[in-house]
Amino acid sequence: MELRHLRYFVAVAEERHFGRAAARLHVTQSTLSAQVQGLEREVGGPLFARTSRRVELTEAGELLLPEARRALAQAGRALSVARQSVSGEVGRIRVGFSGVAALHGVLAADLHRFRRAHPGVEIGLTELPPAAQVEGLHDGTIDIGYCPDLGLDTADGLSVTPRARTSLAVAMRGDHALAAGAFVTADQLRDLDLVVFATHEEEATVTSHLPAGEGHRARVHAVGGTLGVLALAAAGAGVAVVPAVTEHVSLLDLTYLPSRGTDGPALVSVSRTDELSGAVRAFVDCQTDAP
Repeated sequence: MELRHLRYFVAVAEERHFGRAAARLHVTQSTLSAQVQGLEREVGGPLFARTSRRVELTEAGELLLPEARRALAQAGRALSVARQSVSGEVGRIRVGFSGVAALHGVLAADLHRFRRAHPGVEIGLTELPPAAQVEGLHDGTIDIGYCPDLGLDTADGLSVTPRARTSLAVAMRGDHALAAGAFVTADQLRDLDLVVFATHEEEATVTSHLPAGEGHRARVHAVGGTLGVLALAAAGAGVAVVPAVTEHVSLLDLTYLPSRGTDGPALVSVSRTDELSGAVRAFVDCQTDAP
């Protein structure tokens, strides 16, 4: 049974006349009759009692009519949902993000712009370290990533889009020896215990943004989350080299100073180059259109 058989049947049932039904469907009466007869053969009996002036539904036809209408309506809804998915009007997007992306504002701005244009799309957010975002894009657990570019291993199949530049600050306990200064230099950081963002598990690469040749001779504590980094710094475990926008987070006993002589990593978004989801493609397009 094909959907067109049901459409032809419903038209005849509603018009009670093969000629009017054929005109409504823009087919010849002979074509319509052949299709209805084919449906009757499949059902195993007549659906219409035919007279010279009109047709009437048989008992089988009366029972089939509401079911046929429901099947056609459901097929229409299915086609509409599929079309909306392809165009990005419906669907779900899973976004992985680092804390700096949320604090910077670029993530919120992208989400706001996309939700205004595509209110029917569901958005899920998960805070992840940068390397875990790359893994999530490869294994399909997230669709878009926002993170600082700390030497990301994107390999083939991923597209990286620079979204903003970041500067660095140094967070420390308020009674630290450097807290009374106006800023912190790379030379001062060289011999201090550091608390840094981990790109994944215990791998930390933020120290690569210290000037080449300076080296680092003290301990490095690698932490995967923004609040964890700041909590250790406030506890006196070391000083934290963080994006300057992290200063929006205020913790008891925590002081921020500008970092001199160090450039912060770029804030980037990462997505799959062969993305099939219409909603995700629409989100990437909204990023491209960002001011």
